Parts: sequence; C-alpha cells; structure tokens
Amino acid sequence: MTGVGWDVGLDWPGFAPLHGDMTADACVVGLGASGLAAVEAFADYGMTVVAVDAGRVAGGAAGRNGGFLIAGPEDPLHLAIERWGECAVDLYRATLDELRTLAERYGPAVVRPVGSIRLAGLPGEPRDEAEAADRDAELADCARQVVALNAHGIAVEEYDGPLGRGLFLPDDAATNPAIRATLIARDAAMRDRLCENTRVLEVGRGRVLTEHGTISAGAVVVAVDGRLDVLLPQLRDRVRTARLQMLATDAVPPRLPCPVYGRWGYDYAQQLDDGRLFVGGGRDRFLDDEWTSESHPTEPVQAYIETVARRMADRPVTVTHRWAASVGFTEDGRPLCTRIADGVVAVGGYNGTGNLVGPVAARAAVDWIVDGTPPPAYLST
Repeated sequence: MTGVGWDVGLDWPGFAPLHGDMTADACVVGLGASGLAAVEAFADYGMTVVAVDAGRVAGGAAGRNGGFLIAGPEDPLHLAIERWGECAVDLYRATLDELRTLAERYGPAVVRPVGSIRLAGLPGEPRDEAEAADRDAELADCARQVVALNAHGIAVEEYDGPLGRGLFLPDDAATNPAIRATLIARDAAMRDRLCENTRVLEVGRGRVLTEHGTISAGAVVVAVDGRLDVLLPQLRDRVRTARLQMLATDAVPPRLPCPVYGRWGYDYAQQLDDGRLFVGGGRDRFLDDEWTSESHPTEPVQAYIETVARRMADRPVTVTHRWAASVGFTEDGRPLCTRIADGVVAVGGYNGTGNLVGPVAARAAVDWIVDGTPPPAYLST
C-alpha cells in the first residue's frame, strides 16, 4: 500500500538528466504544472529553454494532488476579496481562462468538465455536537460565497443531495494530474530540452548550477512550490512548506459525481470512472507535524483519511496506495511571483491549489522577465 495512485498505468519513458554545461535563452527550475507553463511561455516568445527537475516530471505535488481543477484562490472568493481586494476576482477569472485553455487542448479524456462540490462538513450525520456546529457555520459561509460569486457573474448552484448540503461549482473540472503534466511535457520536449533527475544546487543571475552541470541563461524562472524555502532560503519568511497526504482505494459503487471537498476544504475526494476513490486531507488535525519538508505518509494522518474515505464512500474501503507531497503556503494566501535577482523570478506558495494558480503565476513571471509587464496584484511580489 505504497506508491502514488495516479501513476497506475502511467506511460512515461522519462527524460535523461542534464549532461554537462548548457546555454539557452531561458532556464526553468521545476517540471510541475507551473514549470511546464513557464517553459511554454518562454517558447511562445521564441526563446530556447532548458528545464530541469530534481525528480520526475510532476513527481512532486503537481502529480500527487487531488486532481481538482478548481478556479480561484485557496480561500472562497468572498474571503479572498476581504483579504486582498477586488484583485481576487481577477485571479478567479485568470484561472477560469487557464482551465478553458487546458480543456480545449486535451479534451474531456484528460479534463473532465464535471464541476466540483463544496460540502458543508463531510457526508453523513454529524458525529457530535462540535461537528454539527461546524457544519452550520460552514453552511453560513457557503451562503456568503454564493453572494460574492453571483455579484461577479460566476456560476454557482446550491447543492442538496446524497452527500449533504453545500455548493456546486459547474465551471470546475477533474483530471489525473500525472497524466495532465506528462502530456504537456511531451509537447514541450518537441521544442525544448527537458531534464529529469537533475537536482539544482544554486540559482543566480544568468546561471543555474546543478549536480550534472551548469545552465547559462539570461532568464530564469524557479517554479518550485513545496520546498521553495529550502531551495531559496531568502524566501523563508514568505513561504512555508507543508505536507499534504492522500490515499487511493479499490473501486466502490458510484457515489461522487465530481471532485468533492468539505470541512472548509481540508478534506477532499475524487472518484474515477472505474470506481476508485482518491482521498486526502486531515492536515489541520495534525498541523504541527504537517509543517515539514518531509514527503512520506504518516500513520495518524492516513488513519484519519481512511475515515474520510469511508464517509465519502458510505461503506468500508480497501486502501491500495498511500502517498504525500510538499506544497508551499503564504501568510495571506496570495501566491508568490517574486524577483530573486536580475532576470530571475521565483513562483510558488500556491496554498494547496496550484493546478491552475501555478500556471497563471508562471506565465506572469515570464512576462515580467521578458517584456517587463508587472505581475497582477493577486500575486505577491
């Protein structure tokens, strides 16, 4: 019961590591969703690119997350507006555009346009008075979210069904994150040099030093979410690494029509067409332990996630895979897009919602470097 459930059946021959020194117009560090978006953005400017990753394409959080393609920031829109102002709406629209582009490019086999459900609490009757009170509070928060979404013309419906009560967001989608990333990487590798298993040792102006050689490039984007504070210690006061844990189960009868997240988004699940459940969460219940750069699953969190899986399935489940990944969090929930040196910009701190936010931040980083366009206000510089 180890390994990443998303990798079952994944056809990925991989890329060779970097071999010796190289020169290109641009270098990208990280081959997750944001790094691949940066590679594409540089290529759109007609620039040559060398991109590296310490492991496999999407071997970190980009290929180990819940597979939710959810528009907007981590916070519900009304809370993000309270914290950042109206620029939160701009981020919501930018992620919707990113999702539409991805769906048009790869179609419903990769991007399933099924929407998402925000539940108040978890499926089933509350287990105690505290859970009942928390569910009521979340229902009230859902009502505030509806007001904000309606005010900005963003689709939302109330959900009242077999799983409980909450909201249905019809514009959202689901994916296998590993397949999504490797398909994008295959396309990018037709133009540019992508290298796996190449650990970066140092990033500086015009130069990226790796364990296998040095890349000389006038433009550099560091697109690393989890452990960004390890690679770039100067960002330790701005981004913090946390561990997110998941598991996969054997097939159960159809129950989840789309990605479902509940209990204020801390717990989440997706059911594939073959009936398997992919379930994660519980970080808030073990918060002190989960602020870590370690990326192996732990027994307490996994035991809790199993209870979430049973509630999502409404029956006993058999776990087949367990895994964890590192992600970056910022204090105010705004993703980072920050200059490290002349021609060097780092992006990260997606607060657990990097599938769409990450590519948006990465494209902004490339625009900033190449043509001087300042990043949008919803990105922390």
